Amino acid sequence: MRGVLELDPAVVRKARTLARRAGKPIVKLAQAHTTVAVERAVLRLAGLRGADPDTTPWVNRLLDAVRADVPLEHGISLPVWDALVRGEAEDLLTLAQKAGAGSVRFRVPEGRDAVRATAAARKAVGAGIKQIDKRRVERDRWLKRFPEPREKPWIYLIVATGDIYEDIPQAQAAAREGADIIAVIRSTGQSLLDFVPEGATREGFAGTYATQENFRLMRAALDDVSRDLRRYVRLTNYASGLCMPEIASLAGLERLDMMLNDSMYGILFRDINPIRTFVDQRFSRQIHARAGIIINTGEDNYLTTADAVDAAHTVTVSQLLNEYFAKEAGLEDWQLGLGHAFEIDPDRPESFRLELAHALLARELFPKAPLKWMPPTRHMTGDVFRGYLLDGFFNLAGALTGQQILLVGMMTEAVVTPWLSDRDLALQNVRYVLNACGNLYEDFRPTPDGFIATRARQVLSEAIDLLSSIGEDGLLDAIGDGTFGLMRRPADGGKGLDGVAKKSAAYYNPAVELLEAPA
Repeated sequence: MRGVLELDPAVVRKARTLARRAGKPIVKLAQAHTTVAVERAVLRLAGLRGADPDTTPWVNRLLDAVRADVPLEHGISLPVWDALVRGEAEDLLTLAQKAGAGSVRFRVPEGRDAVRATAAARKAVGAGIKQIDKRRVERDRWLKRFPEPREKPWIYLIVATGDIYEDIPQAQAAAREGADIIAVIRSTGQSLLDFVPEGATREGFAGTYATQENFRLMRAALDDVSRDLRRYVRLTNYASGLCMPEIASLAGLERLDMMLNDSMYGILFRDINPIRTFVDQRFSRQIHARAGIIINTGEDNYLTTADAVDAAHTVTVSQLLNEYFAKEAGLEDWQLGLGHAFEIDPDRPESFRLELAHALLARELFPKAPLKWMPPTRHMTGDVFRGYLLDGFFNLAGALTGQQILLVGMMTEAVVTPWLSDRDLALQNVRYVLNACGNLYEDFRPTPDGFIATRARQVLSEAIDLLSSIGEDGLLDAIGDGTFGLMRRPADGGKGLDGVAKKSAAYYNPAVELLEAPA
């Protein structure tokens, strides 16, 4: 797809330079802070699981007990493993139970005690990192056993009933009908929970809770159907919200393949504090990089609140920022499922040509990335025939522009919860368009100075202007001013700010140390 729009390479380089300029201060901010979710993720990597009789996870109980004695700015690793080295408990779980009962006191060790605690923490967390490495090797073996066609887009389909035991047969049926990726949507509101539920869950609203046990069950079920179909079926969930680092760690431990992980989604659409989000997303992306997980970003959401034509350049800006943040955290091009969407008002003249311009721009700016192309939702009306046609045009746009992750649009999307029959019809729509079009993108060449190419260059120019402004004023101010999705989110507002702390000189995090160590 390279060169179709004849974008000026110097202009593209300028856009990336400006994105780096806007993103660097945010990276420094993230490096200088920690959060309760990052510290709980460290405990999870060290193997702490389970919950107390009131269903509060032990990682939360232990962190709360440590914070009662030691400020968050010092981190949790040294106080916890100092207590273990001192013989306060024989393992993490017992320590958490004693701490929850108030029978353990914590401190920041010094001298030899600090050295011993550091070594113990590094060993314990290192075991979790090794488990993530092992799960990545497992995935590589699956893909070697069942190689994939290079040109085939992945068909991405959502399954979520609220009951993990109902999700499993639906996911397996969807895979048999042609889905390559199963995304289990989280229960509404989970992103605002400052804890990760434990165990297999059977109650959820408009989705199923993301838990380690649910991840394990669905991964095993998709492995079973992968053997039957002789193709690897990928599993997706959501590393977003107040527990982003924890969920990312659990995804790595249970071999998920993709995770929704956008740098600004939680800020804009869940009103989570910007600093909390940027700190959490950097750590979560370091985990994803190590685990070989592909991230999906959320630029499509901007177009559900802002006009898809007027705000097209904000999508491009977000993609460039997401790319910078992701690569800084260690992700590679093949792991960047940058988002965009088919959301222009279908009654607008030339709407399809505008959609093609935006899709082609994303494809050419990120030629090595498996972009995630989202179906129409905002302008679905309940007219199922019109909706089915819109989804067909969406699938055609994907075929024309070489999209690699094609989320299946359903004719009742955003109107009612789709029936299973709606899903089957949607998969038929995808199969027909992709089979009929084949590699049509090889033949699609818009006129260099025509409508599509001109529109793409205009959007890129507007994105550069916005990035220049953000570089001068700062990304946090831009978010506070409502630049993205028309949402105003000040840096000192939002949920979760009380769980953020600036690192002290004594701060130590073995997970970050291991993840950032040279290969």
